[in-house]
Amino acid sequence: MSRMLRIGDWQRPFPPGSSAQLPELSGQSRARGFPCCLRMETDCNPMELPNNTGFEEDSDYRDFEGTDVKDMRLEAEAVVNDVLFAVSNMFVSKTLPCAEDVAYINVETRERNRYCLELTEAGLRVVAYDFDQTDDRLQTPYHETVYSLLDSLSPAYREVFGNALLQRLEALKKESQS
Repeated sequence: MSRMLRIGDWQRPFPPGSSAQLPELSGQSRARGFPCCLRMETDCNPMELPNNTGFEEDSDYRDFEGTDVKDMRLEAEAVVNDVLFAVSNMFVSKTLPCAEDVAYINVETRERNRYCLELTEAGLRVVAYDFDQTDDRLQTPYHETVYSLLDSLSPAYREVFGNALLQRLEALKKESQS
């Protein structure tokens, strides 16, 4: 039985003898199915693998080099696109540094409260109560999804998101009845 690696809309078989498992999406990505944050899990310690696994020589698998590297700026832009309709303003910070492992998102809720959010593999958390700021003294919990974080910060977000979800469900119901 051949196991498949799925990235985006195409699939490739794992190399024969590989102990890799199907990749999992990180917290926020899992909720959206966003493929940029695939992470490879293995059944064994990579240090125990023989030096010559044959993987490097097989040209069919060369394009998988670096698939475990995440670009948090892309992830942050996807987060913004997911919930922009339910907040007053939201954008990826152009002032604070984005890297492969961290990005910052500015959000203004419908209640006009401003936050700077940090996005990492651990999730999202508030790092300041204004745009383009970080406060190292602020110790806020991580949220696995932007939905959870905004739900805890903004009752108006919760209402707008709930109404949008209800409208979508009603549209699907009408579509299935016709």
